[in-house]
Parts: sequence; C-alpha cells; structure tokens
Amino acid sequence: MCKNVKGVTWETEALMGGQTKTSRWERFCPRAALSHIGLFIALMLYTAGGGLVFRALEFPAEMAKQEYHRDRLLSERWNLIRVIADYGTNGTEFVSMEKLISDRLAIYEKILEEASSSGLSLEVERNFPPSEEKWSILQAVFFSSTVLTTIGYGNIVPETFWGRLFCIAYALIGIPLTLTVIADLGRVFATVVSVAAKQLPAMPKCCSRMSEVNPTSQRSLYALWAVCFLFVYLSAGAALFKMWEDDWSFYDGFYFCFITMTTIGFGDLVPKRPKYMLLCTLYILIGLALTSTIIELVRRQYARSWQQLRALSGPLADTLRRLGDAGRGVDVSALHNDLRKVLTIVTMPRFSGGKDALAEKRRLEWEAAVEAVIRDITTPVQSPQKPPIVQIVIYESSV
Repeated sequence: MCKNVKGVTWETEALMGGQTKTSRWERFCPRAALSHIGLFIALMLYTAGGGLVFRALEFPAEMAKQEYHRDRLLSERWNLIRVIADYGTNGTEFVSMEKLISDRLAIYEKILEEASSSGLSLEVERNFPPSEEKWSILQAVFFSSTVLTTIGYGNIVPETFWGRLFCIAYALIGIPLTLTVIADLGRVFATVVSVAAKQLPAMPKCCSRMSEVNPTSQRSLYALWAVCFLFVYLSAGAALFKMWEDDWSFYDGFYFCFITMTTIGFGDLVPKRPKYMLLCTLYILIGLALTSTIIELVRRQYARSWQQLRALSGPLADTLRRLGDAGRGVDVSALHNDLRKVLTIVTMPRFSGGKDALAEKRRLEWEAAVEAVIRDITTPVQSPQKPPIVQIVIYESSV
C-alpha cells in the first residue's frame, strides 16, 4: 500500500466475488516514485537548458578569440621569417642583427603560448586549427552541472559579460534545486538501505549480544560499512574513467572521483572525452547524494563520541590534574585500565521506561558504579619501589 506526501492512501477497490482487489497501478506504486523521478528530470532539463544557453553566449566569443590569435600568430611568424631571410643581405652588423632576431623570436614564442592556451593546435600545415571545442554542447552541459553542484573545476569559464551575468542568475536558482534533489536522493537511498537491511539474515549471536550491550558499537559498525560502500562506489567510477580516458590510471580515476564527490574540485584532472560527459554528470550527481548521506552518518558518529568524551572530561580531568600537581607517581598501565573501566561503564545503555522504582534503582546502580571506579582511580597506590614520575598536563577545550 502506497501513500503520498500528505499521508493519503492511494488504493482502488474492485469488488469481485466479495473480495477486494488492488489495482496494478497501486501495486507498483508509481505515484510515490513519480515525485522523485520528476524532481530528478527537472534538474536534468534545467542543466541541459543552462548548457545550451552557455554555449549560445560563449561559443561566438570563443571562435572570435581563436581567430584573433590565429591571425596574430601567422603575422608574427611571417615577420620572423622575413627578418631571418634578410639576415646578411642588407649589410646590417652581426650584433644588431642577432639582437633583432632574438627579440622577434621572443615575441613569437609569447604569441605562440597565448595561441596554444586559447585552444589552437600548433600545426602550421593546417593553419593552426582549434585543438578542441571548449564550448561544445556536451562540454557546456557538463560545465552547467559543475556550476549547480558547486564543484567548479575551472577548466572552462565564461568570459563574456552576458555569460557571467547568466552564470550568477543560473547558480542562484539552480543550486537550491540541486541541493533539494541531492537530499531527496539521499532519502531514497536511506529507504532502500533500510528495506534491504531487513531482508538480510540475522546477525550472529555474539554480534547481536554486543549491539544490545553497547549500541554505540552497532552505530560505529554501520558507519564503517557506509564508508566501505563509498570506497566501492569510488573504485567503480575509477575503473570506468580508466576505460574512458587513455592517459588515466586507476589511481588518477579514484583521485578524480574523490575530489569530485567531496566538491573540492581542484580541476587538475578533468575528463576530456565529450561523448561520456552525460554519463559523467549522472555519476557525479548520484555520487554526491551518496557521499553527503554517508558523510552525515559519520559526522553523527563523531558527535556521539565527542559527547561521551565530554561526559568523562569533568571528573577524570580534575583527578588527573590533581595527580599532576601533586607530583605523585602514576602507573600508566593501571591508569589505562581504569579509563577502560570508566568507558565501559559510561557507554552501557541507561535503562529507562517500565516501572519507576526499577528505573530509579538501575540509575542509582549506574551512578554508584561510576563513583566506585573514580574512587578507585583517586586511591593512592602503595608500592615498595618508587616509580618514575610522569608529569601529566591536561588541556581543556571550551568546544
């Protein structure tokens, strides 16, 4: 049985022979999936439309720039040839002629470098043709996707006034839409994982018993599995990029996937095969949803661990500070065992609910156990031999 966002049950009943039958439309539950698919398609159309607009604004400027550099390069090349051809025929001194050629050669090299950076191939016999089309349709769509996902490789950028103005307006509208789609995909992935986890076989008794005693270990195990799944996804992408790009290794592909999924986007490695740009965009969008979900899961685990450490910081920090100020000898191994006892006691689940008397009794037992461990730590240790003195300095953070 499927439900829409407002919780209304979508079902059709057909009374046949006294029985209620559910229609095929409800059984496959398309209405619940249409909202997710429609949101995703809307983002894809917005990305494609933005790519077409970027191409229309930037492609003429790119062609004009390449034509300017081509004419300048050809003109300076013929000037250099003419200077070299006139060498020794006009009676010019050797020193001045050598300086003239050197200056002309330096200018030509500078123009050659600018032409190469603008996208011209350094092939004289073909009249310096464009090496690649920066603002092709696929490249423009890929650029619009990097704008919406805030990755921003920087390999191609808008250079015209209207292109930059459109980029600002396009990002202001598209980035919230992209974040909404990523969050929606994250919820879908979480639902799929939850349903799949229920279909898995039961855990061994040792693992289930450990999770009942210490729920923190179970959450840590889930976070670890999530990180492992992320690395599998990145490895799959690295293998694909190794197949698509001839000059990429598996490490280059993995590095690119990680830098992209974390939205760092250095731009030192960018795919160059135009026919794979759409697949790359789809892979990046799904990967961002996975990465954001997994990072949030790990962040919550960090927050829980930090809360447990803060719960221990008060009594243990005061005790260790007194030990350090008094200058007494501290048995580090014994202290380590005591800390492990405290961690075990604190991370035990606090039972609540049920009868008030039973809950109060368990709370008092828990507090008594913690106080007993702390008293055990603060009790002076009598030893026949004087142990070495260890100075312990405690720094407390206000975070």
